[in-house]
Amino acid sequence: MEARHLRYALTLAEHAHFGRAAGALGIAQPPLSKQIADLEREVGTRLFDRTRQGVFPTAAGAAFLARARRALDEIAAASVDAARAARGETGRLRLGFIASALLDPLPDVLGRFGRERPDVRLELHEMATRRSTAALVAGELDVAIGLGRPGGIGAEHLVSVPIGHDHLVAVVSSTHPYAGQPSVDVDRLRRQPLIIAPGEDEPAVATVLRTLLGEDSPALSGATVARDVHTIIGLAACGVGVGLGPSRMLAVPRRGTWFCEVTPRTPLPDLVLSFSARDRSPALNAFLGVIRGNCPDIGAALDHRLGPLDPLGPPGPLDTAHQADSRAGTWTPDWVKPPVIPAVTDRHTWTP
Repeated sequence: MEARHLRYALTLAEHAHFGRAAGALGIAQPPLSKQIADLEREVGTRLFDRTRQGVFPTAAGAAFLARARRALDEIAAASVDAARAARGETGRLRLGFIASALLDPLPDVLGRFGRERPDVRLELHEMATRRSTAALVAGELDVAIGLGRPGGIGAEHLVSVPIGHDHLVAVVSSTHPYAGQPSVDVDRLRRQPLIIAPGEDEPAVATVLRTLLGEDSPALSGATVARDVHTIIGLAACGVGVGLGPSRMLAVPRRGTWFCEVTPRTPLPDLVLSFSARDRSPALNAFLGVIRGNCPDIGAALDHRLGPLDPLGPPGPLDTAHQADSRAGTWTPDWVKPPVIPAVTDRHTWTP
């Protein structure tokens, strides 16, 4: 039994005449009569009474036609659903990210993606870089945003693109001796209680701090550990110590805090977007399409890695394994721009 048999039966019931039904279907009458007879043999009972007044469904036929109509509606809906899924208009996108990505660029990207793809279910997970990399490699995430190029087993199968540059800044309470100063040098930091991200979660940042302050620095071994930039700022505001974090922290000034440059200027690991080179998910392609439209510089980096991609079409550039393998790794464009940072003299917030 095929969908056309259901359409033939429904059209015959509508017109109550083989000739008129055949005309509506665009076929000759004898093939229609044969198809209906074949259908009745397959069902095992007569579906239509043939009379001088016309052709009418039997009780069995009426029951069959009710189901047939619903079946054709489901087939049509399935076709629509399949087309929408292929365009990335439905489905699921699982995104893992570090907290600082919520400062830039996630707010604009997620807002636009939600407006353009309201039926894609977003599953958002704040997590440290090491955890998000492991989840991405294990297939538990579709996209990860973390600090530095992903490493470890399986990372060679990931596509990674830098989406922001940062350098180290310090944040203190407005009552701290550093408040009001545009910068603080590393030697002075070694004698201060520090607030830093956990090294086991953000190893790339920990490596930078060990290089900067010394491998066996007492300031690092005795530092207060804070899970994200918001906690670092909050603890600094409470007078716990000097918070060290990425320059994108300047985007969220807080009452009673002061930000200082750290000298010498110390670059931090790039904020990096990563996904599996073998992922053929249309929802992922749609997400990358939004990034292309919302962040032209990042979009150009993606085009360099993947080739131009139509977010409304099939996965295309991610379709073949040999292409995916050749793209694994990270490409760093010279012109990826760090966030716009205000002048250091404007980095304080309101002082109580």
